[in-house]
Amino acid sequence: MTTTATTLKGQPLDRAALDGLLRRRMFFYPSFEIYGGVSGLYDYGPPGTALQSNLLDIWKKHFILEENMLEVDCSVLTPHIVLKTSGHVEKFADWMCKDPKTGDILRADHFVEDVLEARLKGDKEARGEKVVGGEKKDAKREKKKAKGQEAVKLDDAVVKEYEETLAQIDNYDGEQLGELIKKYDLRNPKSNLQPSPPVAFNLMFQTSIGPSSNLPSYLRPETAQGQFMNFAKLLEYNMGAMPFASASIGKSYRNEISPRGGLLRVREFLMAEIEHFVDPESGKKHRRFHEVENIELPLLDRHTQLSGQTVVKSIPVGKAVKDGVIDNETLGYFLARISLFLEKIGIDMRKLRFRQHMANEMAHYACDCWDAELLTSSGWIECVGCADRSAYDLAVHSKQTGKPLVVREKLDQPRTVEAWEVDIEKKKFGPFFKKDNKIVEAAIVETTQEQREKLSKELKEAGKISLDVPGLGQVEVGQDLLTIQLKTRIENIREYTPNVIEPSFGIGRIIFALCEHNFWTRADEGGDESRSVLSFPPTMAPTKVLIVPLSSNEAFEPFIAKISQKLRAARISYRIDDSSATIGKRYSRNDELGTPLAVTIDFQTVKDNTLTLRNRDTTSQVRADEAKVFAAIQDVVNGGKTWSDVEKDLPTFEGQES
Repeated sequence: MTTTATTLKGQPLDRAALDGLLRRRMFFYPSFEIYGGVSGLYDYGPPGTALQSNLLDIWKKHFILEENMLEVDCSVLTPHIVLKTSGHVEKFADWMCKDPKTGDILRADHFVEDVLEARLKGDKEARGEKVVGGEKKDAKREKKKAKGQEAVKLDDAVVKEYEETLAQIDNYDGEQLGELIKKYDLRNPKSNLQPSPPVAFNLMFQTSIGPSSNLPSYLRPETAQGQFMNFAKLLEYNMGAMPFASASIGKSYRNEISPRGGLLRVREFLMAEIEHFVDPESGKKHRRFHEVENIELPLLDRHTQLSGQTVVKSIPVGKAVKDGVIDNETLGYFLARISLFLEKIGIDMRKLRFRQHMANEMAHYACDCWDAELLTSSGWIECVGCADRSAYDLAVHSKQTGKPLVVREKLDQPRTVEAWEVDIEKKKFGPFFKKDNKIVEAAIVETTQEQREKLSKELKEAGKISLDVPGLGQVEVGQDLLTIQLKTRIENIREYTPNVIEPSFGIGRIIFALCEHNFWTRADEGGDESRSVLSFPPTMAPTKVLIVPLSSNEAFEPFIAKISQKLRAARISYRIDDSSATIGKRYSRNDELGTPLAVTIDFQTVKDNTLTLRNRDTTSQVRADEAKVFAAIQDVVNGGKTWSDVEKDLPTFEGQES
C-alpha cells in the first residue's frame, strides 16, 4: 500500500537512497547479477549475512532457549503425497490474471490494490494535497509511461468506497477480485486494457526424486510439515510430556507470481517456525500467560476491517483474550512474545500492528490467525504469522498413513465417557458392498460424534442412513448392516490429537523492515546529506567495532594488533580501516554499515596507552585507558550498558571527527 514512509528520525524516507546503500555495501543484491539476475532471488553479502546470523541468534535465545523448545532440521524435498494430504497441492495458491496484449502475468489482489491506490493518489494531487511516499521517484517515472493515471479528482463517495475496498483487499477470492476489476474498470497501465479473469496458481515448485523421476515431489513451501512428520518421535523424546514446542529454521520456496519489493516477495527465503502442541481440552491456556498479560498490543481485528476501517486499538493482551478478540491464552502469549522479540532486535514499535485474518484469506489449515505487520515504504507488510492450526495437520497425516499421531495420557482417576459407537455387521457388510466395502466402512468410522447422533436418529426413523463417501457419492446403508448407539465406557487412558499454535517468521522481510526502520541521514543536524546511518542495536549490528588508526604510521601497528587480538578473544566482530581517507570519511562509511562503536588509535595512544571510543549515533567520543575502553565495548555490544551509561563512566573527548 502507498504510505508516507519515514526514517528513524522522522525524515521522509528516500527508498532509492536506502536501496542503493544496501546494494553498494553488500547487505543484499540480486542473485546471478552478472547474467542479468533472476526475479525474486537474492544473495546476502558479508554485512547482510552477519545481520541475519545475529537475528537468528537472538531468535533462538528468545524462543528456543527461553521456552525449552525442541529444534529440528528437516528435508527441503517433500514427497507429493505429504503436501497433497496437508492440502497444499489443492489450496496453496494465489490468484493471477494476464494482460491480453503484453502477456504480463499479474497477481490479482496486487493489481487491484495498485490501480485503486494510484487513483487515490491522483485524487489527492488534484485536490492540491501533498503526496509523499517511500517510492515517490519511481511513481513519477511510472506516471510518465502509464495511461489513465492522471491526477483526477474523485467524488467523496468514490474515495470512501475505494478505501473500504482496500481495507478488505485480503478478504476477496478470485471471483470477487474479477468482479472488482470489471466494476471499477481496472486497466493495466502498460496496455490500458483489463486483464483476464483471475485463475488460481499453485505456488509450489514441483520436482521429482530419483533417476527414474517416479516420485513426484516439491520444494517445501514451509518448514512446518517436517515438524508434523516428526511429532511422534518428538513426543517420545519429550518423555510424553505435554504441552511442548518444536522449532525449525530453514529455507522455503514459493513460485511467486510477481516478485517485487526487494526482500519482501521472493521465491527462496529463510523461515523460522514454531509448532506449539497443546491439549485442546485445556482451553489452550498457557502456564506463563500471567507474565505477558499486561503487555499492550496494537490490534486490528477482522470486524474493524470488514467495516472498511483500519483503525488500530492498543489493548493489553490479557483483556484481548478475556474479551474474545484473541481466541485463547496460548495464541495471545505468543503474540506478546513476538512483540517483545521485534522490539529487542530494533523494530520501530510505532510501525507495528497485529492484524487478524478475515475468513477468505485464512489458510486452509487455520481456525484463527494474526499477522505481525510492519510499516515500510511498501505499506504494511506481514513479517510474522501466528496461526491456530487446530488439530488439522496431525489429523490428516494420521488418517492418510494410519499412524497414530496422538497423545496417550494416563488418567489419575478413571472416567466415565458417553459416546456414540458404530457396530458393523461384518459378515453382511462385506458381501453387500463387495470391492467398495473398505471405502464405505472408512467413511462411517470417520464420522464425528455430532454426525453419529444425527445418523442414529435417521437410522431409527428411516431404517437406513445416507452418507457421502469419497469417490462413490451418496451411499445408503440399511439397519441390517450396522447399529449406532450411545454407549458408556470407563477410560483409564485418554487419547487425543493435540492442537497446534504456530508462530511463523519471514526472516528476509524482518531484515528489510529492520533496515528501513533504522535508516536515517545526518542532514537535519548540519552534516553531509550523503552521510547515511543504520542505527541497528549493538546486539544486531553486523560489525560491532571499527578500529581506526589516525594514519599509516608504523607506531600504531602494535596497538592495532593488540586490540584486534583482544576483540577476537572476546568473540566481538571488528573491522580495521587503515585507508588513506580522512578519519571523518572512515567513520561515515562504517556508520552506513551500522557499526555502533569506533576505537581510534592516535599519537596520544602511543604516549599513554589511552584510546578514544566513538558512538555511531551521537558521534560523541570518550577517552580512557585501554582496559576501561575494552570493558565499555563489552558492556555495550552485549546489551549490558547504553552509550549514555558509558558517557557517565568515562571522560568526554573532543576532536577527530572531520
